[in-house]
Amino acid sequence: MKITDPNLLPGKPGVYIMHDEDDEIIYVGKAKNLKKRVRSYFKDEEKLDHPKTRILMKHFSYLEYILTDTEKEALILEATLIKKHTPHYNIRLKDGKQYPFIKITNEEYPRIFLTRRIYDDKASYFGPYPNATKAREFIDFINKNFQIRTCKHMDGPCLNYQIKQCSAPCINAISYDEYMENIEYAKQLLGGKYVEIIQKLESDMHESSKNMEFEKAAILRDQIDTIKVTLEKQNIQITQDLNQDIIAIEHNTHQASVVILSVRGGKTSRKDDLTLKQIDGLTDQQILTEFIKQYYITAPIADMIIVEHKFEDQEVINEWLNQKHTSNVEIKIAEDEHYQKLINIAKKNAKISLNENTKKEDNPLLMLKAYLNLKKLPYRIEAFDISNISGIHAVASMVVFEDGKPNKSMYRKFKMQTLGPNDFAMMKEVLTRRYSYVTDENLKENSTESLDIKPDLVLIDGGKGQLAMAVEVFNELEIKDVALLGLAKKFEEVYIPGRSDPIILPRKSSALRLLQYVRDESHRFAITYHRTLRKNAFLKSELDEIPGVGPKRKQALMLYFGSLDAIKDATPDEILKVDKINEKLAYTIYDTLHKN
Repeated sequence: MKITDPNLLPGKPGVYIMHDEDDEIIYVGKAKNLKKRVRSYFKDEEKLDHPKTRILMKHFSYLEYILTDTEKEALILEATLIKKHTPHYNIRLKDGKQYPFIKITNEEYPRIFLTRRIYDDKASYFGPYPNATKAREFIDFINKNFQIRTCKHMDGPCLNYQIKQCSAPCINAISYDEYMENIEYAKQLLGGKYVEIIQKLESDMHESSKNMEFEKAAILRDQIDTIKVTLEKQNIQITQDLNQDIIAIEHNTHQASVVILSVRGGKTSRKDDLTLKQIDGLTDQQILTEFIKQYYITAPIADMIIVEHKFEDQEVINEWLNQKHTSNVEIKIAEDEHYQKLINIAKKNAKISLNENTKKEDNPLLMLKAYLNLKKLPYRIEAFDISNISGIHAVASMVVFEDGKPNKSMYRKFKMQTLGPNDFAMMKEVLTRRYSYVTDENLKENSTESLDIKPDLVLIDGGKGQLAMAVEVFNELEIKDVALLGLAKKFEEVYIPGRSDPIILPRKSSALRLLQYVRDESHRFAITYHRTLRKNAFLKSELDEIPGVGPKRKQALMLYFGSLDAIKDATPDEILKVDKINEKLAYTIYDTLHKN
């Protein structure tokens, strides 16, 4: 049921799902009391606490809700829905791009591979892994050591079987039980249970040796040695023999860097650097809450999670983690010296990660590419603006930015032929005139003429309507490989083709500042040209019709009085004071201007 009145909601725990007018999910939240929580959104705009909430409610059309029995169930459902739908206004892990996961399929003889999508297919997922290369190396390590099949279709033994990197279940070279035992070893490794797996492998090795299965015992011995060598490469030693996750967060106004040091069996087995977007205005406690909810939906859970401070919904989250984990999970606040040292190590890493991300943000072109998921760096940006008064003296401007800087030698001005006022039709005209010239025959590699070069990105001043018109023009002209976007001035919302809801760039990001600079420069250039045409036309219609007033006398009059209105307000005696104006001409000028 579509609901627009929060008073219709029950005062019970559950999840609320907000939609925009295009039925897109834009926000998912959970509440102990749905009615009370959702009511907080329905205030006057100036009373809403956060700018992002104000923008959210600008796009809100209706909501749906799902009741749960407990707040814990609401939390689980909320995290699942956020992971599934990635709503625009929720905090997200690494905005715009999914971290990779390692997947163990649910096939009869499972495979292990890297994926960026999680499906409800009863497969096992491990991650997320910020570094895809290291994740692939881990998969290769597991596949080779436990001889897991990599082929999609089991249609006979392959080269991997010949070089002893596959157990060839396709020809029954291994029993089903043995193969599944290897899969279980892989799951334990991916879950960080290194001590347990080594103990199990050693037990199996001794058993095989006892049964005089020496070839199998040798394979198990090699597997044990390989795992031990891998563990010895870890450089941070933890004295306590526990499975721990140490979580530290460093953030600025719009993004957070999170470092998780995963300790398994007393050794640091993994360091993850993750990024959270859409955190503007949130407290440290809120950021930590949102991260833990999203991260542990798929990531293996340690026996102890060490954090710097308490966070929101801590008790409910702890209950949820205990339900997911096979043993008791303790959330430990780093208050004593030992745990504080661990947190400090993680915080140093998080600070380095944040600084690196901030440096990337200093390059607006890199940030634009990342935020908008562009195929290539927007080295050349072209932007357009229309300027007219009721359609009179209508003009358009094209400004060109290269490497983030204006190239004024390539700016172009257009006199509009479209009758106005009709900004949509005028924008269509200028885009058609500009890009009709962009053909494979006309494009030149090293041209200095602005119309000979295809831009990387075209910026349209406006929202969805203006952008849709630009897309139509580019489709008609069959122009590809050019990114299009619209920038709506009121809320600085960025619209891209194929997406109904806008992208809200962080207010202080260099990417947004660049787009604003380009947009404002195109507006300035159009206004300047429009004023020049209007001024020239006005002067021509008034002064140029007066007999005896040529260019030099017109210039002298404008220099003396400063404007045409001042000349009109002047008496003949005042006009006579201007150089090269005699008494007869002064009266002629006065009579002509007042007659008009």
